Amino acid sequence: MQIALLFETAEGQTRKIADFIADRLHAAGHKITVIDAADISATPSIEGADKVILAAPVHERRHPPAFEATISALRTAIATRPTLMLSVSLKAAFADGLNEARDYLAEMKMRTGISPSEEAMVAGAVRMGSYDYFERQILRHVVLQGHEIALNDGPHEFTDWDALAAVVDAFVQA
Repeated sequence: MQIALLFETAEGQTRKIADFIADRLHAAGHKITVIDAADISATPSIEGADKVILAAPVHERRHPPAFEATISALRTAIATRPTLMLSVSLKAAFADGLNEARDYLAEMKMRTGISPSEEAMVAGAVRMGSYDYFERQILRHVVLQGHEIALNDGPHEFTDWDALAAVVDAFVQA
């Protein structure tokens, strides 16, 4: 099966997720075309794809504008194929944040006009050493509000790799 995997990353976790998916599906015998929506030198195309997987992070309540512009431009082609949208956010890491994570995706769908056949909220990661003081305060007191998480200066992954694998496998096998 030919699968197009279109993604964008901000801090690297969504790229790690895209690489995980591409490696997993390639090992299962599928042909994968990986497209980085942030690569302005490329003209993204999903021609020939039987299925499409979209993955993008949420920062400041939004998926990246370049990602949204790319999928808006591909809206007609996406609509003709089974599509899985993976919305990556920290809110998805906690049961009390899932509704807000779903809101981010609903807002993106309204802006882009896409309607994926399947959707999944995927927990992202934090990289404390890469944030300035203000960003760390927002992370602790807004994004992770009410959650006692010991964050050091390195990365802290919330991504549930087994759950992600199950979602992707079920989508591809359907």
